[in-house]
Amino acid sequence: MRIVTATAVALALACGAAPANAAPRPTPDGIWRMDGYGTVLSIRNGTLQEYQTTGVSCLVGDSAQQTGPDTYTTPGGTVLTMRTQGRDRGALREHGSVGDRNLRRIPKLPDTCTRPTPKGPIAAFDVFWQSFEENYPFFAAKGIDWHAVRDQYRPRVHEKTTKDELYAVLCAMVRPLYDSHVAVQDGDRVFAQGRPGTVLPTGTLDAKVKQFIVAHDLKDARNRQDFANGRITYADLPGGQGYLRISGFGGYAGDGAPYAVQLAELDRALDTVLGQGRAGHLTGLIIDLRINGGGFDSLGIQLAGRLTDTPYAAYSKRARNDPADPTGHTRPQPAYVTPVAGPRYTGPVAVLTGGSTVSAGETFTQALMERPGRTVRIGQPTQGVFSDVMVRRLPNGMSAWLPNEEFLTSSGRTFDGTGIPPHLTEPVFTKDEFDKKRDSAFSRAVHVLRNHGGTPN
Repeated sequence: MRIVTATAVALALACGAAPANAAPRPTPDGIWRMDGYGTVLSIRNGTLQEYQTTGVSCLVGDSAQQTGPDTYTTPGGTVLTMRTQGRDRGALREHGSVGDRNLRRIPKLPDTCTRPTPKGPIAAFDVFWQSFEENYPFFAAKGIDWHAVRDQYRPRVHEKTTKDELYAVLCAMVRPLYDSHVAVQDGDRVFAQGRPGTVLPTGTLDAKVKQFIVAHDLKDARNRQDFANGRITYADLPGGQGYLRISGFGGYAGDGAPYAVQLAELDRALDTVLGQGRAGHLTGLIIDLRINGGGFDSLGIQLAGRLTDTPYAAYSKRARNDPADPTGHTRPQPAYVTPVAGPRYTGPVAVLTGGSTVSAGETFTQALMERPGRTVRIGQPTQGVFSDVMVRRLPNGMSAWLPNEEFLTSSGRTFDGTGIPPHLTEPVFTKDEFDKKRDSAFSRAVHVLRNHGGTPN
């Protein structure tokens, strides 16, 4: 799962040198309100400070220190780029994110940011409820009356409510959402759940599935190699096809590695996988995303750029930006796939997906929906969570995680909640499949690529 705070966003603007007589760009120092995301930023003397705001609260969020021109880095190593656009406009992007978050200069911090915030259980409940009320996009689609939820649970909270009791209340409030990008955190304990009938990916599940695939699907394969800290596996299949398994779009270089290092690891793997003429000889490529825990959306865009010779629009991204109107959104920002320098493969592709295909695994799957050429999806619907995750601090030290974005197809459709459906439905890692040592989705992909060139049949 990709987890980013409201400051973890960015825009890399065009960076040509300014003419010698050009007016200097305005300083970023000052107070900035983000379009959507419930966030205000203060930039002073090389320090970027986030304030997480709602109609009832303002809590100090993450901070970052200036580490280069227009660049700020958090203590955890997240790199942000902030550029002004005239005197009163700006934009911010996290390295590895797609899209930007627009900023507007304001004269001062909101009044709620200049006075103490109550820290008791009632205040924590109110900030939790308000954070979802102002930012969560999917109440209507899920049939949830969030105001009725408040009416049901707020009377259970009082000044003597313990943290354990409040944790139980907050978990009960969001349980009916069945949204794996929604969570309640209290220290080391985290409540989160996926869509009914699905299993969220874990390291244990990933290892079990990988062992099964190597033993059964790849037993006759050649040139099997692992890359990127074991998150990427490639093998040549007997029929002239290739098999590429990706268990996440991150974690390629150990914990805390910067995005630039992760990108370099992905490119190094793909140079090897598609290099030495292999891309020109493959008769088809199976991309296995069935256990994929997400990561950086832009790494998915980078991989998609290895699968086309023609630029195209992958999807558009928008966020809720009107606390009082769930239908109010930022202007959709398109994300483009451009052919990447280096070896590329443009032939038939079969994409294997399932309920354990999550977040960036899903945005990559969505990017391939618009890919020129033959692409077929096989397996089960993906998990149905696409947005970055906002981490909202509560006054009592707990945290709420929630999405606030939608990823749109060219026709304006989203797949939040339902997931992206396959063209061809097959069971994915069920008990029966394991017991019978069978992988129906993989076998179907081999058959389709061999006999139909990637066209669903």
